[in-house]
Amino acid sequence: PRFSTLRSRTEASTTAMLTRKLKVNIPIVSAAMDTVTESKMAIAMAREGGLGVIHRFMPIKQQVAEVLKVKRAEGIVIDDPYTINLNASVAEARREMETRGVSGLIVVDEESHVHGIVTARDIMFERDEAPVKQVMTPRSRLVTASEGVTVEEAVELIRKHKVEKIPIIDKDWHVKGLITAKDIRSRGLYPHSSRDAKGRMMVGAAVGVKGDYMERAKALVEAETDVLVVDVAHGHSQLVLDALKNIRRELGDDVQLIAGNVATAEGFEDIAAYADCVKVGIGPGAVCTTRVVAGVGVPQLTAILSCSEAAERAGVPLMADGGIRSSADIVKALAAGASTVMIGMLLAGTDESPGAVVVRNGRKSKVYRGMASFYAMLSREAKATGEVPLDEVADYSYMAEGVEAYVDYKGSASDVVKQLVNGLKSGMSYLGARTVPELRRNAVFIQITHAAYIESLPHDVERIG
Repeated sequence: PRFSTLRSRTEASTTAMLTRKLKVNIPIVSAAMDTVTESKMAIAMAREGGLGVIHRFMPIKQQVAEVLKVKRAEGIVIDDPYTINLNASVAEARREMETRGVSGLIVVDEESHVHGIVTARDIMFERDEAPVKQVMTPRSRLVTASEGVTVEEAVELIRKHKVEKIPIIDKDWHVKGLITAKDIRSRGLYPHSSRDAKGRMMVGAAVGVKGDYMERAKALVEAETDVLVVDVAHGHSQLVLDALKNIRRELGDDVQLIAGNVATAEGFEDIAAYADCVKVGIGPGAVCTTRVVAGVGVPQLTAILSCSEAAERAGVPLMADGGIRSSADIVKALAAGASTVMIGMLLAGTDESPGAVVVRNGRKSKVYRGMASFYAMLSREAKATGEVPLDEVADYSYMAEGVEAYVDYKGSASDVVKQLVNGLKSGMSYLGARTVPELRRNAVFIQITHAAYIESLPHDVERIG
């Protein structure tokens, strides 16, 4: 502990650099794993001020769709709102709303002129064969706004006319966007959320270094993904460096790239020449077996400390990936030189992680697996090709560097993240740190004995529960 002028842990700011150019309001990123992050998790993370990285083990089109779900979830203006033709039926409107996950559609003609808006409430008790134009709110009664409308003006329109959706139109009645009361309200509910320049949720997405990686990267950038994560187990390789160079050449310097993983200063420096953030961690994850299978790896705190000076010299943020079991580990990772941490296991049992809740021995659980595990590799091949490569099963069994496991069901990701952030702020308060950089400057590491470790835990009592 250090002398502190903080009167409360709430005075501590957890804002951190995600990349050279992007900040997050909490230094927590959800892992690009198929049992951790898809759109639901990414939305939850962005709302809390962090970031979710959508995994790459799905077809390009599906990954882009997941990104767009995040971008459309909440924003001041939805730039390209969903529409339906004037001559469509109620049944078609229902299907479109269900498919798109929205509660309203703008009604247009063949020349994209706005004729009205139809909502789920409008069609709730209507016959399937009824035409949309008979049940919609027509243009004559539509409340609209012009391009450039401010949030304050939109709020006043919603309050005055008691509507939930306001189309933005040009002088020729072409749709240019949509403002919803839900999105404006959500902005008030999540004041510290991570948002892009257009007020939409920030989101990351992973790409590999082989096969369709360039096509995937281009599609994700076109979908306005905020950051690409070049995601491989061994980042300090020519394959990764070549992929980073190619992405830079094709997509330019404005694209924010996170790449890894590495565990040495040399590896960090090589990747930092092309990336805007470098992920550090070889083998610390809860479901990773690289160290016992390959015999290679570096203890995570040692790896962060080894790479931190290289990070400072390069001016590139360090993301600590793996080994985070509690808020205390986040404090230690940031103290050692990380700017952010990537977590998987702590979020895998939440409502927002992919997969169903199962009951085992009377306890609710969810499946969590390393992306180099046997079944994860088979699953991602099947998703990409449509069939399981049985001729490669033996190779995968031999190559597996991860396991599948059950984790306890934890409820909402929001609750988990809030607890982690509160623990982090407590650590900052003890260290007299108002900011993440101050946390690192003020922290001093000491070596403790096993007896001291036991003393750190609850002891000499019988715990309740």
